[in-house]
Amino acid sequence: MIYSDFHGLKLSRLGFGCMRFTTDPSTGEVDQDKVNAMFDLAIKNGVNYFDTAYPYLGGKSEGAMAEALSKYPRDSYYLADKFPGHSLPGPVDNLALFNVSLKRCRTDYFDFYLLHNITEWSVKIYESEEYHIIPDVIKLKEEGKIRHLGFSFHGGPQLLEEFLNRHEGIFEFVQIQCNYLDWTLQDARKKYDIITSHGLGVWVMEPCRGGKLAVLSEENSGKLKTLDPNASDASYAFRYLQDLDNIKVILSGMNEVTQVEDNLDTFKEHRPLSDQERDTLYEIAESLKKGVPCTGCRYCCEGCPMELNIPYLLECYNDYKYASALTPSMRLDALEEDKKPSACIGCGQCSHACPQHIDVPAALAELAELYRSGPKWSEMVKGRHEAIIKDLKDR
Repeated sequence: MIYSDFHGLKLSRLGFGCMRFTTDPSTGEVDQDKVNAMFDLAIKNGVNYFDTAYPYLGGKSEGAMAEALSKYPRDSYYLADKFPGHSLPGPVDNLALFNVSLKRCRTDYFDFYLLHNITEWSVKIYESEEYHIIPDVIKLKEEGKIRHLGFSFHGGPQLLEEFLNRHEGIFEFVQIQCNYLDWTLQDARKKYDIITSHGLGVWVMEPCRGGKLAVLSEENSGKLKTLDPNASDASYAFRYLQDLDNIKVILSGMNEVTQVEDNLDTFKEHRPLSDQERDTLYEIAESLKKGVPCTGCRYCCEGCPMELNIPYLLECYNDYKYASALTPSMRLDALEEDKKPSACIGCGQCSHACPQHIDVPAALAELAELYRSGPKWSEMVKGRHEAIIKDLKDR
């Protein structure tokens, strides 16, 4: 197993993400036997980092993880959990909600604890004096119930820089979505550089983009097979991240023993990518993109009569075009109505100014429709609101 050093801790670079356990579709119950088998195999081969969150699998992930770890000494592994500020129905007793997770995880402290899912939308909750989240988690850290504090992030680079500047010295690590596609599609490269420049560790979620980079098209998979006929598509995604020195933990949401076996083989030793392998991955990444080639030069913004942040909107557009997802929806939710894509009047000034000759009004019109018809955070979070209220009543 490859390990990284983080403040004197020896962390397995392969972390076990606990969001995708197999569940019974009719009851939602986790297949505990399978979780136990996967954890036993992972631990036997050196994995020591396990990551869950309060809302994963409708609240069942924490308990399933705790059960699988129950036969191992508490000091033999590192446990990570997250505070669901982005899902709160309103201001709540944050300490009581934290204790719900402690109880589910059968522990009295978390080695790593994160503010969950900071975006341009949710940052307003996390920084709200009324919600009082950041002061409360700092207090928990001072009490020793949190050993290392970080946050997971789905926003843009500008927000990341601003948030870290406002809270300098509070956080020790940041978890971002990073893979060879999002290195450019979601500007993960810039986020990686920002985190590193602040002296913080980088944790990675979605190394295979929800499995999409683990099972490529026949054509793209064939390109990798010509380089190594025995290597899985997923192994290339992980090896790409292993080459980035400041990435301390790479989380994989494994739900089959075969996936654990393949990942363990990939993390057995660091085998750097060759130039040819890296170039092939970038070629595959470009073939997966379906958006527009915006470079963020902002020439389009200078004469926009609606004063829209067009590069920001096109970032969301490109993300939507790859796959319908909640992340761009939440980023658009953060905007005032007169700054959303539907506010575009189609004057075309932006297209005339664009060095890339992008038909911006057409892209914004399509984005407005994608946003209108796509998944909505406000709808998804309703069930979480009810669960949080119930958990606080039942504790």
